[in-house]
Amino acid sequence: MTAELVRGQNHPLSQSRLEIRISAGTPVAAAAALSDENGRIHGTEWVAHPGAPVQPGLEVSRQAAADHRLAVDLDAMTEAVHRVSVLLALPAANGGAGPARFGAVAAPFVAVTGLDGTEVASYTITGLDLESAVVALELYRRQGAWKVRAVGQGYAGGLAELFADQGLSGAAQLAAGIDEAVARGLARSVQAPPPRTSEGDRSRQAAAPAVGPDQGAAPQGAPGPVPPAYGGQPAGGQGQGGPQPAYGGATGPHASAGGGPVNYSHPRRQTSAPPPPPPAAPPAQPGQPTRPVAGDATGWSMEERLYNQVWGMFEDLARTAAAYRSAVDFAESRMDKELEQALSDPRSRIGGQGDAAREAARARYTQLVDQARASLDRDVAQLVAESEVVEPALPPAFACWDNPCWHAYRVPMEIPMALRLGDLRLPEAESIRIPMLLRLPLERGLWIDSGRTDSLDGSFTDSHDMRRLAMDTAVAHAARLLAVYPAGEFTVHVVDPAGSGAQALAPLTQTGVLAGPPAQGAAGVTEVLARLTQRVDLVQMALRGGAPDALPPGFDTSQQLLIVNDFPHGFDDRAVNQLRYLVDEGPSVGVHLMMVADREESAGYGPLLDPLWRALLRLTPVPDDHLADPWVGHAWTYEPPAVPHGSEVLREVLTQVAEARRTWNR
Repeated sequence: MTAELVRGQNHPLSQSRLEIRISAGTPVAAAAALSDENGRIHGTEWVAHPGAPVQPGLEVSRQAAADHRLAVDLDAMTEAVHRVSVLLALPAANGGAGPARFGAVAAPFVAVTGLDGTEVASYTITGLDLESAVVALELYRRQGAWKVRAVGQGYAGGLAELFADQGLSGAAQLAAGIDEAVARGLARSVQAPPPRTSEGDRSRQAAAPAVGPDQGAAPQGAPGPVPPAYGGQPAGGQGQGGPQPAYGGATGPHASAGGGPVNYSHPRRQTSAPPPPPPAAPPAQPGQPTRPVAGDATGWSMEERLYNQVWGMFEDLARTAAAYRSAVDFAESRMDKELEQALSDPRSRIGGQGDAAREAARARYTQLVDQARASLDRDVAQLVAESEVVEPALPPAFACWDNPCWHAYRVPMEIPMALRLGDLRLPEAESIRIPMLLRLPLERGLWIDSGRTDSLDGSFTDSHDMRRLAMDTAVAHAARLLAVYPAGEFTVHVVDPAGSGAQALAPLTQTGVLAGPPAQGAAGVTEVLARLTQRVDLVQMALRGGAPDALPPGFDTSQQLLIVNDFPHGFDDRAVNQLRYLVDEGPSVGVHLMMVADREESAGYGPLLDPLWRALLRLTPVPDDHLADPWVGHAWTYEPPAVPHGSEVLREVLTQVAEARRTWNR
């Protein structure tokens, strides 16, 4: 199952020989930099680029192109190499004909695949504007294993600035050498033919594609049924008739035996209409910022545009808050330095001179902080205005429970890109909430922590109420997952050994959306875990044997979610091991876990369960600042999704889901 990464996210690599496939809307130069455990590039010989495309375990393309394939053999890397950074740059030596910044082209798409073409992880680099070079992703070694991380760090100064930021001496000379190598490659490439005039245009009828013995005939000139990959290119670059020749390929089965017409169409040229452009912002008044518009980010659908716009708002808030904090830190350090210098002379420690120096230092500090706060308030006001137009336009999967779109809810026909699990905010910008979107299908389980009883505002919730809130939060998450999946494609199981969650589970049990009644007691726990463990084993064996269709008749192929309440009550050692197995192996075959538990209650198992908790995404039933941002060091405050008090929207949605499921199973 492919991991669709977002900026900063990582994913383990189980293969050592890989391909990195790059798709961009314009020719780009691809390079790769090798670095040690500290991220330092030891010299220009540690960079593979079009002028020196081969390094131990690494080979890059020799010229700029819209599509690239980089070959990587991690086992062939020297012991000194701990990181491989994939770099993209817009060619500088293109005569001014091409774009000068990534913001003017489609978002580049990077995928890590096996040698058989199986996609392991992918990343769409969004949010670029003035940058002309970008660190797309990096493969890095951690505790003897390799992982891939989505980076997306751009540089407006091009490759020279990028290499200088990596601490490489001779960065400008290396960047110039790469540009020269790219220019030589462009000079050797075949130029596109000039456009035909209306007089000289001669239409050609496409010849029928070659048909193999195991293929049915297609209408002459009909496009193949292969669905377009990202960017609108046919997957694998083949049409219905198999591989086709490039330009000038008038030989082989595509040349007419009787001297008939030849198919000159490029097999990977996009023939379908491009997606409609995003909505344009209305013109702003002079001196006023542009009014925001919902869906003005990049993407091939409105859903993708809204998704990218939401995370663009997240990145904007992170950057402006980081700039404010940095300015305040600078102002404090400058004031301390000025005070230290002013008071270093004993003669100035007494009298009016020392008081004047202190007042001047504090005044400059206040001025700098006020300027930083004004900039922060301006940026936050723009984000609030954008949020006010984006929030009402969100589809149900992205929307909060009080959004009117839920009142017009219908069971979807397709799985959405992502799911909203709550909101994120920062203490410097209390007026804005950023939706927390998690890509689907889930790649890790969820842990609703019922142990913490104090909240950020100083209020205290007793353990009983915290357990109830945790189960309410789990039910809201499960209801949303059921609501965004098509009928029959998501199944929920519940393990409630002591029956303590019966009241919170009522919306699920009374509407009939569960696969069965909540399992109770040790026997119920054993039965559910054994059934799901067996399911994981069967699917894994079928996939490893290359026979996914060989599953038993009537096998439920839908995504599975197991909600566990009151862990470890009712769990023996065997059940605990099965739970760990489901956490480790389940997500790859569509079995996911949602734990509602207090970690302290399972302390008797010692470090045995530490990997389990680390493998789950921790969420809280009350606002908590536990979500860390590795890019700028923020601690984001997470707010769980809340159904409006007295609202029946959750039950109404689940009733529609249950009815659609009954209709599907008839």
